[in-house]
Amino acid sequence: MNEARESVIRVRGLRNVFGKQVVHDGLDLDVYRGEVLGVIGGSGAGKSVLLRSIVGLQEPTDGRVTLFGQDTTRLRPEDRQIIDRRFGLMFQDGALFSSLTVLENVKVPLIENFRLPAGLADEIAMLKIRLAGLPSDAAAKYPAQLSGGMRKRAGLARALALDPEVLFLDEPTSGLDPVGAAAFDALIGTLGDALNLTVFLVTHDLDSLYAICDRVAVISDRRVVVVDRIAVVERHPDPWIRQCFQGPRARSAQSHGSAQGTPA
Repeated sequence: MNEARESVIRVRGLRNVFGKQVVHDGLDLDVYRGEVLGVIGGSGAGKSVLLRSIVGLQEPTDGRVTLFGQDTTRLRPEDRQIIDRRFGLMFQDGALFSSLTVLENVKVPLIENFRLPAGLADEIAMLKIRLAGLPSDAAAKYPAQLSGGMRKRAGLARALALDPEVLFLDEPTSGLDPVGAAAFDALIGTLGDALNLTVFLVTHDLDSLYAICDRVAVISDRRVVVVDRIAVVERHPDPWIRQCFQGPRARSAQSHGSAQGTPA
C-alpha cells in the first residue's frame, strides 16, 4: 500500500559526520503526503540533525534529500527558495526575534517572500496568530512577555505564514506541562486535518506519538531502524525501542492514546 502513496520527503543514504563523530550512516526515510510522522531516538541519535539536513540548514556529508520530487542537494539557490516556501519550520521555544512583536515575527516570512501591502500582511499574520490558538492581543506583545506555551504557538503561527504543505516541528512540546503539551498536540492534529498538512515531528514525548502520529520512525545506530505504525514499532526488538516503550511512561502514554483514539 505504501508504494501507492506520494513521498513528499525522501532521504537516501544520508551520512552526517562531525569531526570523528558519525551521526548518520546510510539513513533512509520516506515521509508520505498528509501524514504526521513522529521521529524519535535516544539522546545524540541525530533527530534534529536529520531535520536540519532535510530543510537545508545542514549540508549532509553524503546522500540525497528529495523534497517535492526535487533533489535539494543539487538545486540552484533560486530554485531552492521556491522549495523553501512550501514548508514551515518551528524550532524549540519558537526561536522568535526578541526585538519584534508577535505580529512582526509572523510577518517576517511574508515580507521576505512577497511584496504585500502592509494592511494585507497584517491581516494574514493575524489570521495565522488566531490559527495557532493565540488571543488577538498577543499580536502586540514581545516574546519576553509571553509564556513558554504562547511562544511556541507564536513560532507555529510564523511557520504557517506561507501556507506550507509540510510542517517541520522540532520538540514542540518540550518544556510544557502535561495539559499544555496535550493542548498543543490537539492543535497540531486539528491543523493537520484542516489544512491537509504533512507533519514531520521530532519529539521525545511519548504522549505525542500515541495522540497524533500516523507513523513513527526510530533512529538508532546512525540510521532509521524501523518506521511504521506505533503498534508495530513498540514491538520491535531493538534494545532502545524496548526500553523506551516498555517502561511506566510508555504505559501511561499508551493508555492516554487509547482514550484519545490513537491513529491506526
